Amino acid sequence: MSPSPFIVEWIDRLGAPHGRRALDVAMGRGRHALHLAAAGYKTFGVDISIDAVRGGVESAAAAHLTLHAWCADLTRIVLPDARFDLVVVTRYLQRDLVPAIRTTVAPHGVVLYETFTTAQRALGRGPTSPDHLLEPLELRRLFSDLEILFYEEVTEPEAVARIAARRIGTS
Repeated sequence: MSPSPFIVEWIDRLGAPHGRRALDVAMGRGRHALHLAAAGYKTFGVDISIDAVRGGVESAAAAHLTLHAWCADLTRIVLPDARFDLVVVTRYLQRDLVPAIRTTVAPHGVVLYETFTTAQRALGRGPTSPDHLLEPLELRRLFSDLEILFYEEVTEPEAVARIAARRIGTS
């Protein structure tokens, strides 16, 4: 699967990342982690599936990229505070992880988040559980303490909400 055009656009828009760290949360096989590494970020990824993590690391090595990845259950780990200049989350919703995502991004760092909304049910495919679908404007509310750089909700070809938000302040 190709990286999300939204994520690619924002990675490119954020510019030269020399020495900056990025985290791909619930990275799967690393479609976004590989783009981050190719863009010059020191890239980290985490996923619950050891097979996915292994596949991502192998794909990175085959492309002569470095990916620091680990297998972990995101319901049980603690993300480090103020560690990453960019945090990417796609197609994953764990509401109780959002505070940790907001604090693992370093001051002036950016969160890029894209996932399904409840409108996805009307399309007859994809997730249907309320645990995996955002309510209207919910993603914006979840990151309301960050500076919202971009926000949208779309219903075609998938029903998703997208946000680019910057952590402000020094702590």
